[in-house]
Amino acid sequence: MIKHPEQLFKQISHGVYVIGVSDGTRKNAFTAAWVMQVSFNPLLLAISINPKSNSYQILQTGGICSVNVLSHDQIELAEHFGQSGIDKMTGYQWQSAETGAPILSESLAYFDCKVSHYSEAGDHVIAVCEALTAAQLNKGHPLLYKRTGDLDGSSQFYK
Repeated sequence: MIKHPEQLFKQISHGVYVIGVSDGTRKNAFTAAWVMQVSFNPLLLAISINPKSNSYQILQTGGICSVNVLSHDQIELAEHFGQSGIDKMTGYQWQSAETGAPILSESLAYFDCKVSHYSEAGDHVIAVCEALTAAQLNKGHPLLYKRTGDLDGSSQFYK
């Protein structure tokens, strides 16, 4: 059971998050801005993910993930985990959630999740995940998506 979910879930905004995935053998993490709470009972989060990514394959195989809330001063982490084709896990401190999902120790808070189901959404897939446990790790204010500028290169899609 999550203690004080009302406090932890209020940190879910149109923010920037690092999603940690594992299938028991492989681990990876990626930056996501499209994360939101979709249910109180059970506590569900929806995460948008590119189905062409390596992380998506790991998420499908493992069925677990962590949602790590980034702090307003961690834009460099958002940039790092937004890259592909590199070892993103090395050089950072990780904890293991109850499910085995990697938790970024530097994050403000995390949600340990189990995938409930998937839904296609245009060029992305929505993974609807049940939040099993959660905790506050550090103090600060969440990084808001609007503060990242064109970090994700999304301006090219709005032309």
